[in-house]
Amino acid sequence: MKNKNEMYPIVFLIFGIILMMLVSGLSIRRYIKNMKAQRVSKASSEQKEDSKIFFNKPEIHPENTSLKIYKSKRVLELYGDNKLIGRFKIGLGTQEKGAKEKEGDNKTPEGSYYVCYINANSKYKYFFGISYPNIKDAKNGLEKNIIDKTTYNSIKIAIEEGRTPPWHTALGGEIGIHGGGTESNWTYGCIALDDKDIDILKNYINIKSPVYIYK
Repeated sequence: MKNKNEMYPIVFLIFGIILMMLVSGLSIRRYIKNMKAQRVSKASSEQKEDSKIFFNKPEIHPENTSLKIYKSKRVLELYGDNKLIGRFKIGLGTQEKGAKEKEGDNKTPEGSYYVCYINANSKYKYFFGISYPNIKDAKNGLEKNIIDKTTYNSIKIAIEEGRTPPWHTALGGEIGIHGGGTESNWTYGCIALDDKDIDILKNYINIKSPVYIYK
C-alpha cells in the first residue's frame, strides 16, 4: 500500500486537472458569451448602416441608374453604375402590408419595374410613373379573376415592348415615385419622398431606369 507522501503528487495532479477544467469551462463560456455579444453588436451596427440616410454626389455623372425600395425599412436607395450613392426616407400606401393587387387597395406594389412616364409638373413636385402592373401582377390578377385574358394580354404586350402598361384596369395604375413628404404612409400606393429628395432624383432617373420594390 502506498504511503501518504506517495499519494500527495497524485492528489495534486487530480486537483490541478479539475481546476484546469473548471477554468477552461469558464473561459469557454465567457468566450461564447463575448462572441454572441459581438455578433449582436455587429448586426445592430449593420442594421443602422442599412438605414442611414445620405446622398453622396458622384464626381462623374453615372451612365446607368436604378432604384431599390425597401418597404419594411421605408427607404429608397439610388444606385449609379451599380454603386450606392444615396438612401432616402419614404412614405408608402396607407395599407402597409402586402403587395398591390387591385384598384383601391392602397397598397404599394412589390416586384421589378421600370420608369415609364415622367411628369415634371405634378402637384407633388415631380412624378416618376412606374410600370405597374407588370406581367407577374397581371398573371396574379388573371388567376384571381380580377382581370380577363384580353386585359392580361394588353399588359403583357406593353411590358414586353417597354411601354407604359394599361393603367385604367381593375388592377389599378398610375403608381409612381413623387414628392409630398415622408412623415407617414399616406399615399394611395405610390412612393413618396420629401421634395428636396425628389429634386435630387430627377437629376439621375430617366425613362427605363429600373425600379425594384421589396417587402
